[in-house]
Amino acid sequence: MIHTVNEYEFRNKFANSDAYKDNFTYDALTALFEYLEEYEEESGTQTEFDMVALCCEWSEYENLEELQQDYQDIKTLEELQEKTEVIEFDGGLLVREY
Repeated sequence: MIHTVNEYEFRNKFANSDAYKDNFTYDALTALFEYLEEYEEESGTQTEFDMVALCCEWSEYENLEELQQDYQDIKTLEELQEKTEVIEFDGGLLVREY
């Protein structure tokens, strides 16, 4: 059973969660929603909304310098993009954990 959520509902599910409301900024949630929608359109596959999985799979960073605190081996954004998926948005980066 799949429940379709729109962008507003997607962001609100995070905002209303005591455990996960601080995982992503508003802009990051917008970028992640758009990324997931585009993935569905391109692949023809529906994704299931799983807030816990999204919080485990993706991390938000303000910039490359902040990311390098967690990944000292990464020197450039291009190097990061070769290793994993990166969503750039106004205000930061979303990085799929690897």
